[in-house]
Amino acid sequence: MIQLPKNKQKRNQFLLTVAGTVVVVTVMGFGLVRPQYAKLSNIKKETADTQSHLKSTESLIHLSNASSNELSDVTADLSDTEVDMATGDIYAWSVDNIRHFKSSYKVDVPEIGQPSVSEVDLFTSFPYKQLRFSLHGNGYYHDIGKFIADLEDKFPHMRIVNLQISPVGSDSEKLSFSMDIVALVKSSS
Repeated sequence: MIQLPKNKQKRNQFLLTVAGTVVVVTVMGFGLVRPQYAKLSNIKKETADTQSHLKSTESLIHLSNASSNELSDVTADLSDTEVDMATGDIYAWSVDNIRHFKSSYKVDVPEIGQPSVSEVDLFTSFPYKQLRFSLHGNGYYHDIGKFIADLEDKFPHMRIVNLQISPVGSDSEKLSFSMDIVALVKSSS
């Protein structure tokens, strides 16, 4: 335990010295140390902000690479799909594809109509044109159904519209069909 001097003057000097020291230390704490803590706090906040910005930038770079890879995959898929699209002589393309495709099915397609090319009427500003031609033939119900399903599966850019089926004469199992086929035409550019 600290003993205070018995002399009143020395005791007052001692207490003033202690009080002065406390004041000086307090002033140094508020004047020198506290601004340093505030500066450290700002640096810590800026570091956290910079790290979050870095993580966000890294994720954007990763997304950019993924998007670039996805774009190249989609472009390759589109190029593969465009290989089967109508180009050049539209009538020859229509006849060749339908004759070649129907050869493995038990349907008779004696008539392929003259194709007409127009703008796509389903979407505005579509980068492809539309080809429409009619197809008439006959076959059994199951064979016609398989022919239609496989045609739309093999050529994803073709759709069957206006399908009409009716019986052929006295043979009640054989059916006559008439349909329009709408296909996309690859642009020349």
